[in-house]
Amino acid sequence: MENTWHQFKKHRRSLFSLYLFMAVFIISLICPLIANDKPLLMQVNGHYYFPIWEEVNHQTLGGEVPIGINYLTPSFQKDLSERGGYMIHPLLKFSYDTIDFNSQVPFPAPPSTTHILGTDAAGHDVLAILLYGMRISLIFGILLTIASTLIGIMVGGTCGYFGGKIDLVGQRFLEIWSSLPTLYILIIISSFTKTGFWNLLLIMILVSWMSIVGVVRAEFLRVRHSDFAIASQIMGASHWYIATRHILPNALTATLTMLPFLLCGAIVALSSLDFLGFGLPAQSPSIGKLMLSAKQNLQAPWLAFAAFGTLTIVLSLLILIGEGLRDALDPRQKKYS
Repeated sequence: MENTWHQFKKHRRSLFSLYLFMAVFIISLICPLIANDKPLLMQVNGHYYFPIWEEVNHQTLGGEVPIGINYLTPSFQKDLSERGGYMIHPLLKFSYDTIDFNSQVPFPAPPSTTHILGTDAAGHDVLAILLYGMRISLIFGILLTIASTLIGIMVGGTCGYFGGKIDLVGQRFLEIWSSLPTLYILIIISSFTKTGFWNLLLIMILVSWMSIVGVVRAEFLRVRHSDFAIASQIMGASHWYIATRHILPNALTATLTMLPFLLCGAIVALSSLDFLGFGLPAQSPSIGKLMLSAKQNLQAPWLAFAAFGTLTIVLSLLILIGEGLRDALDPRQKKYS
């Protein structure tokens, strides 16, 4: 592992891309602390509140009716100032679903000091949509990549290790399943089921695990007749022990190089489904929905630049990470280094 990391660090672009991608992922995870229409801290009459974590309404502050608070309205800010209170807002005072009713410019509004990347046609801040949408896309893509990889390793390892009729049946099933139009299947299933994060993830897993099977199967077929595997079998080791301790580590080398590319495909698939209207619920932040808004508002080019630019940057980082990982795990690189 140490030698692999040493080889990976030689690829400056891949190393820089890894650090930058980790920064993007961490920022997306903590985006509620960066972009939110609720203050991080509020002080009223000597009492401290954390609206971003707890429910605060007018009744909590001494009012008579337990209705929600719009912290961005001038009337509330004036009332808070008169009571000697104050608020500490995040860097961006808008969440992904916040409508800027104080805007003096028709929606979609161009970039300004208030909205760095402008607003969409509904008055939502584009930067907030990108932050929250990227968080959903990355979490969705990582979960999909992990689940698809596990299923692909189990299926490919079973077919490659046992061979014979199991491998024959497995390959025929894969040929039939892989020949089905994936995007059309997703659209058909999504059209008559209630779309949500978890059921959409389950649907995607059903059609995205096949890319790993071929690599794992080939490695198991190559190593299962090696001397150490045969020796372990003669000594009475179980099939599970031989497959997991002797053969699987060799197959993981080729599998790991595909993970960044699988993550790219997952992010693109989710964005495509959201763009077509068969993805996440309408109220969810999404880069695909932002691209759809850009298509419907050609007079607002900042929407297209923000959506396609963000997607291009993230996918490019993953591709560069995948290239560096592929070279670092290449045994020929280790041999001549």
